Amino acid sequence: MLVSYKPPFKKFVKKQTRSFQLVIEDEVEAVIQNPLTGEGKKGDLTGFRVHKFSYREQKFLLSYVIQTGEIRFYTVGPHENFYRELKKYLKEVD
Repeated sequence: MLVSYKPPFKKFVKKQTRSFQLVIEDEVEAVIQNPLTGEGKKGDLTGFRVHKFSYREQKFLLSYVIQTGEIRFYTVGPHENFYRELKKYLKEVD
């Protein structure tokens, strides 16, 4: 399966500590192994799935879209303002 990463995802990961980068990498691998693990979204985020995980007692979310033979990771970050940032990025791209 093909995997791609959008700029907000890459930017967030690049700024993190190496230990957190490895945790994110593990979570990405888990999603690739089972793409339906994330919760499907409705409304203006239809088609997106969000995988939730914890790191140092804080909740983080990872958004992605599954398309034929491809998974695109859009954003990763803390729950606070997560959906607002995702929608903001989608408006900028359109």
